[in-house]
Amino acid sequence: MAARRSEGRGGRRHDGAVPSLTETDGALGEPLRDYLAHLRVERGLSANTVAAYARDLSRYVTHLTVLGRARVRDVTEADVLAHVEAIRRGTDGGAPLSASSTARALAAVRGWHRFAHAEGLADGDPTTEVHAPTRMRRLPHALSVDDVALLLDAAGVGDGALPLRDRALLELLYATGGRISEIVGLDVDDVGEAPVVRLRGKGDKERVVPVGSYAREAVEAYLVRARPELASAARQRGTPALFLNTRGARMSRQSAWAALQAAAGRAGLDGVSPHTLRHSFATHLLAGGADVRVVQELLGHASVTTTQIYTMVTPDALREVYAATHPRAR
Repeated sequence: MAARRSEGRGGRRHDGAVPSLTETDGALGEPLRDYLAHLRVERGLSANTVAAYARDLSRYVTHLTVLGRARVRDVTEADVLAHVEAIRRGTDGGAPLSASSTARALAAVRGWHRFAHAEGLADGDPTTEVHAPTRMRRLPHALSVDDVALLLDAAGVGDGALPLRDRALLELLYATGGRISEIVGLDVDDVGEAPVVRLRGKGDKERVVPVGSYAREAVEAYLVRARPELASAARQRGTPALFLNTRGARMSRQSAWAALQAAAGRAGLDGVSPHTLRHSFATHLLAGGADVRVVQELLGHASVTTTQIYTMVTPDALREVYAATHPRAR
């Protein structure tokens, strides 16, 4: 992974650092920088997440500056509503945002105003009654249990270290419901003899997830028969990373994605991504009778609301119930 460049004065950054806010120096810039520091230090959000907040809030501050607002306490509900409309349509000179992106930007604005109110920088929160545009909730794409089996089998096709690695990787993705970044971020010590793994999610929060026998056996085969071969290619001191690339270094998300795509191609499956296995994990657990709050903990969702999308009735389920119960369905 390339080292991040140090923060400097300038425009937007694409290396994970928080963008410079020189254009907001003054009464609005200082509380905004304080809020971004709060997100980074006290709430422990990642650099990429804080950078996303900074980009959304920079656009908002530009909007407030055009309106002549010099202090956070001067902002009104009408100002916030006007900003939401402007970013939705792109009338502020920026790119128009989708409903979901507008909701994300409004969440950043709302968080800043709540922080300013709590810190005594404003008498109230002008975002309380402002709501994001309605967005359609799409059902996550999930594979059937049979298709998951096809995919996992296809990952292990061939000789040598890579098929063993790829099978173990995909088995863990499905067994834990982990994000691709969490799985490639695993160290060998994270998968001990106990049938669990420690995953580090968003905000560096750690959770312990059980692992079934299929994934444990695949990981054990990889550790014994493949990882030593991959590790021998390292030119420097060995890495503690669980999954290695052909140079003996930690496997990247891009490499893991490529391994998944290759397995999906061999299995004849289209539209498969790492998140597809995460969605399949949750869908299959709930279909098997798991409690939604248990699935929430396993996925590492901060709110059960995020998990509840998996409880929505699928079109296939609707058709099955209709065919089985309607007197004139046949």
